[in-house]
Amino acid sequence: MAETFLFSITETVLSKISSLAIEEIISAWNLKTELNKLHNTLSTIRAVLLDADEQQTRNHEVRDWLEKLKDVVYDVDDLLDQFSTHVLQSRLQRNHVLHKVSMFFSYQNPIVFAFKIAHKVKEIRNRLDEIAEDRKNFHFREHVYVRQEFKDKEREQTHSFVVASEIVGRDSDTKLIVDVLLATPDDQENVYVLPIVGLGGLGKTTVVKLVYNDERVVENFDLRMWVCLSEEFRLSKILEKILRSATGENFSHLDTDQLQCHFRDVVNDKRYLLVLDDVWNEDFNKWMEFRELLSSSCSGSRVIVTTRSKMVAKITGTISSYNLSGLPDSDCLSLFLKCAFRGRDGLSNRPDLVEIGKQIVNKCGGVPLAVKTLGSLLYMKVEEQEWLRVRDNEIWEIEQKESDILPILRLSYEQMPSYLRQCFAYCSMLPKDYEIPREVFINIWIAQGGVIPSGVSSRKMEEVGNQYFNELLSRFCFHDVVEAFDGEIIACRIHNLVHDLAQSVARSECINVKSSTREISGRVRHLHFNPEEDSMWKKLLEIVLKFRKLRSFTFSIKSGSMDKDFAMSIVSKFKRLRVLILKSLELEELPNSIGNLVELRYLNLSNSSKIKFLPTSITKLVNLQTLDLINCEQLQDVPKRIGEMRSIKTLYLTSRQISLKKHRETFSSLQLLLFFKCYFLRLPSEGFQQFKELRVLRIYECPRLVSISSIVKHLTALEKLWIWDCQNLDLSDGEGMDGLKNLQSLLLMGLPKLVTLPEGLQQIGPLTLKYLRIANCPNLLSLSDWLPTFTSLLKVYIEDCPNLQYVPQGMYHHTAQLHISDCPQLNDAP
Repeated sequence: MAETFLFSITETVLSKISSLAIEEIISAWNLKTELNKLHNTLSTIRAVLLDADEQQTRNHEVRDWLEKLKDVVYDVDDLLDQFSTHVLQSRLQRNHVLHKVSMFFSYQNPIVFAFKIAHKVKEIRNRLDEIAEDRKNFHFREHVYVRQEFKDKEREQTHSFVVASEIVGRDSDTKLIVDVLLATPDDQENVYVLPIVGLGGLGKTTVVKLVYNDERVVENFDLRMWVCLSEEFRLSKILEKILRSATGENFSHLDTDQLQCHFRDVVNDKRYLLVLDDVWNEDFNKWMEFRELLSSSCSGSRVIVTTRSKMVAKITGTISSYNLSGLPDSDCLSLFLKCAFRGRDGLSNRPDLVEIGKQIVNKCGGVPLAVKTLGSLLYMKVEEQEWLRVRDNEIWEIEQKESDILPILRLSYEQMPSYLRQCFAYCSMLPKDYEIPREVFINIWIAQGGVIPSGVSSRKMEEVGNQYFNELLSRFCFHDVVEAFDGEIIACRIHNLVHDLAQSVARSECINVKSSTREISGRVRHLHFNPEEDSMWKKLLEIVLKFRKLRSFTFSIKSGSMDKDFAMSIVSKFKRLRVLILKSLELEELPNSIGNLVELRYLNLSNSSKIKFLPTSITKLVNLQTLDLINCEQLQDVPKRIGEMRSIKTLYLTSRQISLKKHRETFSSLQLLLFFKCYFLRLPSEGFQQFKELRVLRIYECPRLVSISSIVKHLTALEKLWIWDCQNLDLSDGEGMDGLKNLQSLLLMGLPKLVTLPEGLQQIGPLTLKYLRIANCPNLLSLSDWLPTFTSLLKVYIEDCPNLQYVPQGMYHHTAQLHISDCPQLNDAP
């Protein structure tokens, strides 16, 4: 299963070879034939990867073969990225004639470069041909890779029997669901479908068993049927299972038409409860075909669908889903101790084990199956060392049976389409249970090449990445979602168990180095370095610096400091980096050699409070897409030519000044810009006129900023403008805001000088503005009379404005949702 990750990487590389992005180089250097051969060989190998994955657990030679293949696939990816980088550099050089002339005599001479690349292509193809030839020795079976490949695996079927006294902490869920089933809905549909959704192992099936056997349910339904649908969603198979549950007879000999006739006869004039447990089908048409058969049932019939997918719940549900939550800590501890001690007395004599048990339970995130898995591992074990071993090891490192938590969660991964798997695995490189901004996920996925628009799609990478995020969110990969007033998801956390699943998928590919780490695979590509002890990090780093194939490196340590020599070692040795995260540096300046990391896409230097300058060589990072300089409070300015970095799409900036040299390509690709705790009075008027792609501008906690009128008039593509805690910012005249022709979301918060809405909004709001939030503006006196004419408004929030005295009457009758709170001077609405 682990090499489905290799399959995803291979898919990415094949997509790159087929893309038009490198067509310019291919045609100029006559490489089309060679690259076509690479593509064909990779496609041939891809067909046997699934079978190879199944064999590698039994055959170490197959495992070695897969590792060699992975090395070559990564080398192909590096080569293709070199092509793209060369194109970007060539285009940039056209704007610098003298530089272009000097380049002829440098190591990047196009003729020399072409010769070297051609040699690399040939060398890689020879290696790949050898690997393709070796595959014949293993007699792999070829597979056509479809999502059903994993669905058809036989999985254990569920049943309806339950011993209620054995279940901990689900009484309230059971009562609430039974109340929903027995309630009389407003409309008169015959059958209502209630989806119950949640993470794998959360106890959805257990709760439904309690509901299914509840006395009130038994009394109110003439017929109850239980069907587990963990395999492919086929109408004939579903009907066969339903009839078997209803009658106890075997109907496998009948065709679909005969089955549907029998089904209608069985349920005719009966009020029934049908449980469809473990549903994965996200095909709306397949569900509707089955749903039509249910519609002929007796009024008052109910269907319960359990699923791990919010998409399934959306497709199937006719009433609101029931989102099953995790168990409280106290119930988790009771369940854990019940599994660990199982009827044994003497708990009061082992408070030491109970205390360790509390710490173990914290790893489980309220998921009962995880609690039972770890509790059962400790059954009959009374040595403290055994309990500490379970506490101190990651769940993914603990050997488990097929019915335990990780194998059960792994089914969720196996159900993911191939384009999601690589991005999911990269989640293992982000911190557990820590609030992470949504765009961090997306930007890192893009930087690693995990986001590729399919076919001839014109959609932007960010749009596709957002789709990936939403799909993973719908599969309960993330929790504690923070949602803004306009519905945008701002941040979320990765559930502990989901993180363990991602780590088990990535294995030696992505490694989180801790002080307890004793061994690191030489094939690691993504490394998160986060030792807890200051005494350990330098010793571990000596090992880390030996790995030259790293594609992402994260250094995050609260104690100790990174010296300049170490920083230079990173940028000189990790040439293949796409993602570099160096938080909380204690350097005043980065080494100039950082400009050599030409493949870098994502650079995070946040919270580096001593950095005063960025080296001018940073402008050589032609591929850089995300630059995070948040909380770099001593940063004096950015390099003058930084605006020429054409690939930058996301910039987070804390700085004492910002100056942009006028240039026709200044930040021409920038889409999101955040100013945080900046200390300049005004933003420069030069340069911003080229921000044609900027869609999001956030200005937070800039205490000296007095005006933004010089820049907003140029931001014709801007969709979101959020301004927060800027004590001296005066927006009274609204100058320049009439240029915001596409503004949809406006946040004005913590602005003491805001007395009324900026007049410039009147020119743009009626047609585009959908979301408006004004909060914590102590001197706001009134809302403008023209606000009710904004017919596009969907939601308006007015909060914590103690001196607000006037809201136009039209707003109370507006179609937009109006929320007003903590405005004591405002007269009651009519």
